[in-house]
Amino acid sequence: MGKRKAGFRKGRASRAKAQPGEDNRIPYQDIVKGNEKFEQYYKTVGICKESEWDEFMQSIKSDLPTTFRITGSKSVAKKMVEVVKGQFLKDCLNNGHTNEFDTTIYPLPWYPDNLAWQMNLTKKEIRREEAFYKLHNFLIMETENGTISRQETVSMLPPLVLDVKPHHTVLDMCAAPGSKTAQLLEMLHGEDDAIPSGYVIANDVDNKRCYMLVHQAKRLNSPCLAVINHDSAILPNLTCSMPNGSMEQVQFDRILCDVPCSGDGTLRKNPDIWMKWTQANAINLHGVQSRIFRRGCELLKVGGRLVYSTCSLNPLENEAVIHRLLSETDGAMRLVDVTSTLPGLNYSPGMESWVVGSRNLEFYKTWEEVDENWRTTIRPQMFPPKPEDRAKYELNKCIRILPHQQNTGAFFVAVLEKLKPISPKEKSFKIMNAEEERLKKEKEDRLPENQRKRRRRDGYREDPFVFFKEDEDVWPDIKSFYELSDDFDCKNLLVRCTVGKKKNIYLTSSAMRDLVIQNQGTIKFINTGVKLFVRSDNRNMKKCPFRIANDGLESIFNSIGPGRRVTIPKDDLITLLMNDTPDQAPLIESLSEVVQAQLKDLAAGSCVLIYKEEGEDGLVLHLSGWRGTTTLRVYMAHCNSVHLLRLLGGDVSKFDINKFQKAKDEVAKKLAEEEKASDEAETGEEEKASDEVETKTEENVENKDQPQAN
Repeated sequence: MGKRKAGFRKGRASRAKAQPGEDNRIPYQDIVKGNEKFEQYYKTVGICKESEWDEFMQSIKSDLPTTFRITGSKSVAKKMVEVVKGQFLKDCLNNGHTNEFDTTIYPLPWYPDNLAWQMNLTKKEIRREEAFYKLHNFLIMETENGTISRQETVSMLPPLVLDVKPHHTVLDMCAAPGSKTAQLLEMLHGEDDAIPSGYVIANDVDNKRCYMLVHQAKRLNSPCLAVINHDSAILPNLTCSMPNGSMEQVQFDRILCDVPCSGDGTLRKNPDIWMKWTQANAINLHGVQSRIFRRGCELLKVGGRLVYSTCSLNPLENEAVIHRLLSETDGAMRLVDVTSTLPGLNYSPGMESWVVGSRNLEFYKTWEEVDENWRTTIRPQMFPPKPEDRAKYELNKCIRILPHQQNTGAFFVAVLEKLKPISPKEKSFKIMNAEEERLKKEKEDRLPENQRKRRRRDGYREDPFVFFKEDEDVWPDIKSFYELSDDFDCKNLLVRCTVGKKKNIYLTSSAMRDLVIQNQGTIKFINTGVKLFVRSDNRNMKKCPFRIANDGLESIFNSIGPGRRVTIPKDDLITLLMNDTPDQAPLIESLSEVVQAQLKDLAAGSCVLIYKEEGEDGLVLHLSGWRGTTTLRVYMAHCNSVHLLRLLGGDVSKFDINKFQKAKDEVAKKLAEEEKASDEAETGEEEKASDEVETKTEENVENKDQPQAN
C-alpha cells in the first residue's frame, strides 16, 4: 500500500463536499432499497433457490418485525410470560384501535419455555402510531429494567446453541453491544444460583463500545462478569491460581466468536447498507475473521464448544472461514449438528460449493483461474473444498437463515467441538514469579525509550480494582449491622479507589477475583463486579454508613441475618411501589399490623423486604428497603417499581404516559397562549386607538376654548 500524502485524513474528501451547515445524510425513507451489484453477486453465488429469489428480495427490502426475549430468575420469567399472554395482549395489542395493523404475536417455537416472542408490528409502527403507545411504554420500561431484551430473532441463536451451564467458563470474543453477552449471563445463572462457579469474560477491541457493553450487562446484576478491552485476534493467555497454589493457563469451556462482518444480513434493520454494499468488504474481512476464529479455537478446552457466527450472507465470511480453519488444524476441530435442538426453526444447510467474486464481480471457481491483478486480495483459502473432500468437512452442518424463511434478518451459525490441541505449544507457558517479574521490568526500564516494549494504554485509563483485606476498616460495622454469616468472604468485595471514602462497594465471585488479580497487568479490565453497598451518610445510619443496593442483593441475600429482614404482604408492597415521591414515603402506621410488628424494634436504616406468593413455584421478591423514623420505603428506580407493579397486578395507568396526547396538549396550550396574546394585543390596540381619539377630542376642545391671537 502506498504512503498517504501529508495531511491526509480518512474520510476527508467526502466531508469536504459538504458545505458548512449542510447535512448530506439521506433519511431512511428516501433510501432506494436495491443494489444491482448485490443482486448480481448473490444470484451468481446461489444464495437461495431460483424459485425463492423474488420472495428473498421482497423480504430483505421490508422492515423487520419486533422481537423481544424475557429474562430474569425462573419465578420472575414465568410471571412475565403470564403478563405477556394476558394483560399485555389485552392492553397493548387488542385495544380496539389497531384493526388496520397486523398485531399477530407468537412465541418462537425453538426458544425454550416461551421466553422469546415475535410480533409482526415493526419498530416504526410501534413508535409512530398512537394506538400502540402502551406497547411502546411497556417495551421501553421493561428493557430499562432488564426484564426483557429487545433482541433480533436470529441474534438469539448463537448463545442458545452454545449450551452454557452454571459451571462453565465462557469467553465472548467480540461482545459489544452486549445482547448476546446478556443472554450468556442468563444461561450461566440458569439454575437461579446467585453466584455460580463459572463466569463470563466479555471482550471488545473498541474501547468506547466496551462502555456500551457495561451498560447492557449491568441490567443483569451478575458478580460473575468481567468486561475487557483487547484485540481478540491476539488476545493474551489468561492465568488463574489452582487450589494447590500453582498457576494454570485459562482455557474456556465455551467461546462465542461473533466476528465483525460486512453486515448485509441486517439490511432490513440498516437500509443504509444498500448504498455502501460492495464485495470488497467481504474480501477484506475474511483474514480478520479467520485470525479471530483461530485464536478462539486455541483458547478453547479440549471437549469444549465454540460458536462462530456472522450477520452476513457472504460465503467468504462464513463457510470459507470454517473450511479454512478445519483444513489448517488437521482434525482438531469438528462441526456439530445442533438442528435437533431447534424445533420449528426454518433454515438452509451450509453451502458446500461457491464461486469467489472479485470487487469488480469477476467470478472464479478455483484459485488457478484468478487473474494476476486479484491474487493479492483473493486468496487460495477463500475457495470451497474440492468435490472429493466435501464429506470430510461437513459444511452442510452449518446453519444459514434467510429473511424470507421466517420473517427475520439473515444469519450464519456454525457450532464446533474441539477434539485435540491445535498445536503442541497451545498450553505450554511459563509463569514468572514476583522476583522474575521485577527483574524483567528493571531490565526494560534501563533500555532507551525507543527500544522499550510498548505498553498498551488505549482509551480512558480505568480506576483501579482494590479488593478488601480481612482487616478492612469498614467491614466490621457492615457485618455486624446486617448480621452477615461467617462464610461470606469479604475478600471478594472491591472498591474503585485507593484513597478517600469508599462510595460504592462491589462484589465479585471468587473465580472472578482471582482472574482480575492474576491478569490485570496484561489485560485491560474495564469493569467487573456488581454494586452491593452504597454509602449513605444519614444521621440514622450511625452504626453502619452503607445501605444495600438492589443490584447485588440477590448475591448476598442468603448471608443476611434475620434482624434486617421484613416480610411484607402484597397490598403493602403495592402501596410502597405506588409511592414515587421519596420525600413522602408511606407512614409505618398506615401499613398492616403484620409489617408494623416487624418494624417496631427494627433500628432505622437499610433493610430487606421479602415478598412470597403461595405455592411451590410462586413469585419470590427480595427488595432493598429503608426504615425511616416513622416511614418505610422501597429503594429502587422508577422502571423497577413499574415492572414489579405489573407482576403483582397493580395499577400502572398513572405511569402510562401518552406522548401523542401530551404533544397535542402542548400544541393546544401553545395555541391558546398565542391566541390569548393576540387577543391582548388587539385589546391593547383598541384601547390605544380609543385613548388617542379621546386625547384628540380633548385637545380640540381645549383649542376651541383658548382665545385666538390677533
